[in-house]
Amino acid sequence: MKGINKGAGIAGFFRRKYCRRLIYLLLLAVPAVFEYYSSGFVKRTFVFYARDTGKAQVEERVLPAMPTQELALRQYVEETLLGPVSPEADPLFSRETVLRSLIYQDGIVYADLSLAAALPYSPGTEAFRSLGILHQGIRRNFGFVRDVRLFIEGKEAYYERFRGLSSFHINSRMSGWHYPSGKKLNIALKSYECA
Repeated sequence: MKGINKGAGIAGFFRRKYCRRLIYLLLLAVPAVFEYYSSGFVKRTFVFYARDTGKAQVEERVLPAMPTQELALRQYVEETLLGPVSPEADPLFSRETVLRSLIYQDGIVYADLSLAAALPYSPGTEAFRSLGILHQGIRRNFGFVRDVRLFIEGKEAYYERFRGLSSFHINSRMSGWHYPSGKKLNIALKSYECA
């Protein structure tokens, strides 16, 4: 009987080296997990152009949580305009592009970008495709957003049926955006001012 109980119990558990290491690991992990969740960080996904192929490349970032939905949206758009962290990726817009204003009202995001957003970043990129990727990124990261309206210098960057699309098909850098049926969408700037 004494031989059976010798290694049992809590004292026997702590005598084993691997058991002590497991306890140490748990003691380190619990505060780290608590710190992560209590400090208020959120994970966001960003899409940029892969430099060699021009295809969409996803990048994830952990950003501090913002106190309001509008500030969180503003933070996301500004992070997108900063460009990718990876040196193998190109930004969506030229480096001079800035967010002039952003309003979130009744589930709709109104984002006004500077004129540099209409210029292609490199010869193979299209402003229309970049606006579409930004639109899709906002909708993917913020479930409470019903619609996104993007403006360039106060004029809405509009293309037909844009708001009705739930996903976009990116064929290649040169071909631009297409419906599944292959109908090409074209960008046009409306003549009215941002609301």
